[in-house]
Amino acid sequence: MPEVSVTVNGALYEGTVEARTLASDFIRHQLGLRGTRVGCEHGVCGACTVRVDGAAVRSCLLLAVQLDGCRLDTVEGLAAGGRLSTLQDSFHRHHAVQCGYCTAGILMAASEVADTGEPVTADDARHLLSGHICRCTGYAPIVEAIVEALG
Repeated sequence: MPEVSVTVNGALYEGTVEARTLASDFIRHQLGLRGTRVGCEHGVCGACTVRVDGAAVRSCLLLAVQLDGCRLDTVEGLAAGGRLSTLQDSFHRHHAVQCGYCTAGILMAASEVADTGEPVTADDARHLLSGHICRCTGYAPIVEAIVEALG
């Protein structure tokens, strides 16, 4: 079995994976990080979005072996020292979650935008959300939360 060495939310992980293991399954089952959700397994819904070397990617479209030597950030890494990130706090205040299934992926995609330091408009937030399916919120509170946190 292939060896992988990946820095996950700042901590080094070294181990083996089956060559055919999806990154999403590796994250959930081998690393035990359940915040990364698996929805469609086709890269359409966005629930499995994580960041690899800073870029937001669909983990259901990657193999775990492709993470070798990379920095992987998941939603569990957003909160620091037991405090919610600015994005997470804004989502909480705006009630931008209902069932929460899509939330981690949206937060990870938005965190990539946050790192650019560019202000985000409502149109920018809607564009970001065009790659994520949410069936509960109607997107309005999510847009508001993103704009407040990153606007």
